[in-house]
Amino acid sequence: MSYIARRALSTLIPPKIASPSAIGGAQDAVRMQRVVNFYEKLPRGPAPKRQPKGPLEWYQHRYMGENPSAMPLLHLIGGIILLGYSFNYYFHLRHHKNNAH
Repeated sequence: MSYIARRALSTLIPPKIASPSAIGGAQDAVRMQRVVNFYEKLPRGPAPKRQPKGPLEWYQHRYMGENPSAMPLLHLIGGIILLGYSFNYYFHLRHHKNNAH
């Protein structure tokens, strides 16, 4: 079982593994040993940090991760300006390139 899958399963299994009736019961000893073995195999400590894999994840990690900034807003404003100018050029300005209006 992979490391991530084991970490995901750790949240599904409740930590309540012993009850008053199960303590000292010989019939439950094997079952308790299986539960103990399962919990021993679970990873300890904090989960490792994921590295960004694609351009969108890299952008989110860089500008919206642990140290968020306002650069995505500036990028959005710049993109809208470029898109607006390109529409203006295509629908109007290119017709007046060599001739006056």
